[in-house]
Order: sequence, then structure tokens, then C-alpha cells
Amino acid sequence: MAERAAIVTGASSGIGLEIARLLGQEGHAVTMAARRPEKLEAATQELAGEGLDVQAVAGNLGVEEDVQRVVAAHRERYGRLDVLVNNAGVGIGEPVDGLTTKKVDLQLQTNLRSVLLFYRECTPMLREAGAEHRNALVVNMASIAGKSGQPWLSVYGATKAAILNFSQAMDKEMAKDGIKSTALCPAFVDTAMTDFVKGEVPPEKMITTQDVAEGVRFLLRLSPNCIVPEITFARPDEGL
Repeated sequence: MAERAAIVTGASSGIGLEIARLLGQEGHAVTMAARRPEKLEAATQELAGEGLDVQAVAGNLGVEEDVQRVVAAHRERYGRLDVLVNNAGVGIGEPVDGLTTKKVDLQLQTNLRSVLLFYRECTPMLREAGAEHRNALVVNMASIAGKSGQPWLSVYGATKAAILNFSQAMDKEMAKDGIKSTALCPAFVDTAMTDFVKGEVPPEKMITTQDVAEGVRFLLRLSPNCIVPEITFARPDEGL
């Protein structure tokens, strides 16, 4: 059994990959989950080449059976869970009168449904960790779009607003078990997901994936007596 272990979803690139790297550097064995097997395997090999203890489990994280398979594979290999990072997400811009049902469902399933299912499936292991050290942690990727509605990103923003509310509810429900939940709310981060806006906001002026990962390092350092409901990452020219 690993001394500390984590699951990171959406871990094949961007923020998820950087958080998986940081957790590995902080002494966690990490199960990396994402939808595309080839991309996920390449990311896992990258971290393994850095000497980190990682495994890849590919799946559609909006599908119940795939969520259960990820958690079962993690339990079988590592036997415990101290940190769960619900990072997998999809953002699709559409006007409300042109919403595509398939794209609406994809965002609801990936951004919201998967989070609910991972909580349900991971709670037994998180409770065991919480009973041991009172500092089990769940990090949920929200967005600054979840704090202020934006045109053409209404569905994405709505899913992220729901994540903020759900994270608050989980703190009230699970703090007694030594399980904390924190929602991360970044503005534009330099990843493939923000390619659509890089003509207006150059990558060098965006938040970095390392910035967001450092937020997780901060949370790992906190005592069991301190809960941080959310962290907002803003750019200097945006404000809050």
C-alpha cells in the first residue's frame, strides 16, 4: 500500500497533468484518468520517466461504469485514497438559441455528473484516509465562469457554478469525516482549452498550469483545522 495516493481526472494534459506531477513530487502515488488512451499513456510515461509512481486508466468519465472502473483500478493497485482531483472538463461555446443537445449533454456529463459519481465511489477510501489523518482532500475544478455568467459559455458556466455549490455542500456534509473539498476557479489558463481566445489574450498573459497546481500544494500544507472552500485565480488586467 502506498503511503499517500491520489486520483486525478483529465490528467492527460494541461492542468490535470501538472497537478498529477505535483502530487507525485509530493509523495503521492497517482492514478491518472482521461478519455483518450494514447494521450493518457504518453502523459503517464512522461511522469513515470521522472521517477513518479503513476498508472493510467482511460475511460469516458461521464459514464458510471468507467468511473467505477477507474476507482476499482486505483483501489487494487494503491489500496488507499488521500486526494481526489476532479479536473476533467469540456467547454463548448454556443448561443442559447443554437444549443446542440449532444454538446449540452457532454458538458453536463463530464463537468458535473462525473464529479458526483467520483465522490460516491471514492467516499469509502476518503473516509479511511480522513479517519487516519483528518486531512483527506477533494479538489474540484470550477472556473471563474462559474462565478459570473458569460455569453456563449452559458452551459459551461452553469456546470461550474454547480461545482461551486456542490463543493460547499460536501464540506458541510463530510468535514466531520476529515474530508475537505475545495473548488478552484481559474480565469484563462494557457492550455488547449483556451485556444479559442488566444487571438485576444496571448498565452504569455494567461495563468499557467503551474499556478493552478501550486494552489493544490498550498491545500496539502494546511492543518486539519483549516478548510478553504474555493480559490480564485485571476489575471492582473481582469480583477475579480
